Amino acid sequence: MKNLSVYLCGFMGCGKSHIGRMLANNMGKQLVDLDKYIVTHEKMSIPEIFERFGEPHFRALEAKYIKELSDGFVVATGGGALLNDDTAKFARESGMSVYINTDFDICYSRIKGDTNRPLVMKNTEGQLLALYNSRDPVYKKNSTFTVNGNTRDTLICTEIIKLAKVFRDEHPEYL
Repeated sequence: MKNLSVYLCGFMGCGKSHIGRMLANNMGKQLVDLDKYIVTHEKMSIPEIFERFGEPHFRALEAKYIKELSDGFVVATGGGALLNDDTAKFARESGMSVYINTDFDICYSRIKGDTNRPLVMKNTEGQLLALYNSRDPVYKKNSTFTVNGNTRDTLICTEIIKLAKVFRDEHPEYL
């Protein structure tokens, strides 16, 4: 038997960390915020990693570290982590991945001016909208489930818990 890990994905500001905290609490699991995990292990901020090594290196770190989080965690991934098909495949094979599909306007209101987000700082609102639109089909393709992120956090959390039960029923190898 394997402990079910739940990987939350979606655009920056969709609510992965907030929903992740609620979900971990409700499911009796530990939340791991992948961005914070990377910062801790690399001993550098995300902007420093982007500046020194570039975005491809950061994406490689996401792929590397997500593989350490496959034993019963709730993982709030970074906005780009499950865009990598291999990383997304790993997440699907070691648990379930959930796309929190939140409207761009909501995401943007939460992230605008956030200096800890290199992509926000170097792109205009229009460029971020284009990025959002390009990522949406990839999130959908690479996720086990999609939930509506435009509703109350308690409803989103309840929906993911229901999906986890369905997933476990279909995959009895998970606790």
